[in-house]
Amino acid sequence: MSTDQKTDTTGPAPEEAAPAAEATEAPAAAATAVVDPRLLVREEGFAGYIADFRRKMKSGDLGSVPVVLGLILIAAIFQGLTGKFLNADNLTHITQWIAGPGLIAVGIVFVLLLGEIDLSLGSVAGVSAAIAGVLSARQGLNEWLAILIALATGMAMGALHGFFFAKIGVPAFVVTLAGLLAWSGLQQYVLGDKGTANVVNEGVVADLDHYFVGDGDVAFTWAFAVLGVGLFLAGQLLDSKRRSAAALPARPMAEIALRTGALAIVALTAAYMLNQSQGLPLPLVIFLAVVAITDFVLRRTTYGRQIFAVGGGIEAARRAGINVAWVRISVFMISAGMAALGGLFIMSQQGSADKALGGGNVLMNSIAAAVIGGTSLFGGRGKTWSALLGILVIQSIITGLDLVHVDQAIQYMITGAVLLAAVVLDSVSRRTQKSSGRG
Repeated sequence: MSTDQKTDTTGPAPEEAAPAAEATEAPAAAATAVVDPRLLVREEGFAGYIADFRRKMKSGDLGSVPVVLGLILIAAIFQGLTGKFLNADNLTHITQWIAGPGLIAVGIVFVLLLGEIDLSLGSVAGVSAAIAGVLSARQGLNEWLAILIALATGMAMGALHGFFFAKIGVPAFVVTLAGLLAWSGLQQYVLGDKGTANVVNEGVVADLDHYFVGDGDVAFTWAFAVLGVGLFLAGQLLDSKRRSAAALPARPMAEIALRTGALAIVALTAAYMLNQSQGLPLPLVIFLAVVAITDFVLRRTTYGRQIFAVGGGIEAARRAGINVAWVRISVFMISAGMAALGGLFIMSQQGSADKALGGGNVLMNSIAAAVIGGTSLFGGRGKTWSALLGILVIQSIITGLDLVHVDQAIQYMITGAVLLAAVVLDSVSRRTQKSSGRG
């Protein structure tokens, strides 16, 4: 056999190789042309968003849709049964009552993002309120200083939980269960034989629940609503500008206008209803401010992204250079700090700190609020706004059942059923997303 013949048999002829090369390059070109449909939505306008919404629903990414529909259904049912659920006074009371357990729920969101649980937060709320009450009312300490000491004590308890969990390796369930028992005992010890510590008359803690901004002046309520909508619009425009500058798909102005308009309708309607009663409650202002700040921390800071990374996978986060132990400890500090602040609001509502504060269904309602609002029990998915939505659902159910004079035992069962439904929905949603390649 000649050399030329050997060459011919070892590979395709030049004219045969070209089609093969083109065939090889075609799939590669097609692969590079494939773009995540989520990135194309902004360029397709509202039709793209409708398609994206349908895709999310089919893949199990339900977002806040079940919660919003649930709130509408709850309001319709109890308004139909009582005729006064949507009265201005009743809605004002709901906005006051959500602050205490809602703040605890914000802290729980941080822990759930790690895929963990904190069972001690009710006791942390109780002992923090007891410390603030005893120092200010009994010992005569400056109330602001007493509040700071109570909050610092709560965060120290969280740091202790986080240390045993992150450094020693004790499961969070066990550590916080021990904390629940230990801090409950400390709460009783601090309160002593009297068993209660009243709030200082017309003091800082007393005003947390009973004060209305501007002494009920309607102008403050309208101004707060307009300010909130304005800040939202500014944030949307800034985000769009940054994404455009980075050559990333950004929301069209029409969509920004629609989102801002929808928020304006909700905010101004709420302002109108509150002004029909006593005006803007201080608890609502503080709660919304905390939710907005913590949401910014989670979504817009490096620390927030680290929390999501640790919740998504510890080993991957560690290999990415994240200090996993510090993130875990700090998250438990934040959750306990939020519980301490929530305890002060509950103390203000009761008018005193007693041995029962933080007990009962406080912890369960707070956990339920976080889960019902959309935070996953499996970690890595959720936002602090879910605490707001969830606690609105819980408190609306409680208030509505009170209006129809349902026994508390039945309320517990109904709340438990709602929590179970939320967990089932989360599990089904997670399984659906995995099957669709999004989990």
